[in-house]
Amino acid sequence: MNSIVPIERIENCIYIIRGQKVMLDRDLASLYDVETKALNRAVDRNKARFPEDFSFYLSSEEWKILKCQIGTSKNGSGGKQKLPRVFTEHGATAAAFTLRSSRAQIMSVQVIRAFIHMRQLLTSHKEIFKEVGELKSFVLKYSRTTDQEFRRVWKAIEKLSAAPSNVSKIGFRLD
Repeated sequence: MNSIVPIERIENCIYIIRGQKVMLDRDLASLYDVETKALNRAVDRNKARFPEDFSFYLSSEEWKILKCQIGTSKNGSGGKQKLPRVFTEHGATAAAFTLRSSRAQIMSVQVIRAFIHMRQLLTSHKEIFKEVGELKSFVLKYSRTTDQEFRRVWKAIEKLSAAPSNVSKIGFRLD
């Protein structure tokens, strides 16, 4: 099957765990059109190609948090019995070459593009947050002096618009 999977579908399978963008073994296996256990067996047979920064197992706590986010079934009721393995961008590529299927080769390019797109989005968000932070500090820095100046100007306007209290009248009186 050589049809192209929408990048949004792939991006929805990318999570940030331990500060890294990763994909679950089941999601990667689905994209590569293999069973999850076949993918994991291929990785186990080729451990040298998958150092810790390419692929690792989630801890129980990480899996518990992720399950809450993605809504998976509970263990013992048809759910996954083992902790899932996750793959970084490089691990996903290595998995495609380990599987050697044409589908995996085609999809690995799309997976890499999805990781790159996610990286670009995160970078642009960081720039926006940085600019908002700079704007916030500018406003906080100058808000006190600006507020004081505004109050002085407002008091001067109030004095000018108020009726004079005990000012003698100027001019002629005709009685």
